[in-house]
Amino acid sequence: MNKLLQAGRILFPLSFLMYVGLHAGKPETGAAFVPDYLPFAFFWNYFTMVCILLFIISALLKKWDKLAYSLMALYVLAMAFMVHLPRALGYEADMATTMMTGDQQRELEMVNFFRNIILASALMGYARYIAADKRVVG
Repeated sequence: MNKLLQAGRILFPLSFLMYVGLHAGKPETGAAFVPDYLPFAFFWNYFTMVCILLFIISALLKKWDKLAYSLMALYVLAMAFMVHLPRALGYEADMATTMMTGDQQRELEMVNFFRNIILASALMGYARYIAADKRVVG
């Protein structure tokens, strides 16, 4: 059973490949999540993709992984409060690009908000208890 549980150290960071694929495969969708007050939405889409990819590599290689988990947790929390919560409250939502009603889209964004809080908590737990390289973040 311990061998199976140890697989989580690899599966958890690899699960973020989905986000890399979304940012690379549908850049217009990723750019649509960039708040209106930030210029260069496509830049932020690709920059985020590179940062997530670097997080995955760092976590798998166990090099600067505590820093990588910590920064990823901060990023996920920032996304929760800068993107998903405002959209859940009815701000920044582009209703023209979806088949959902406004209420459905706000409900989905609230789910995304709480998902990000859960994910950030898991990332902080990994940073605290699983990360091997503690050189940068003590």
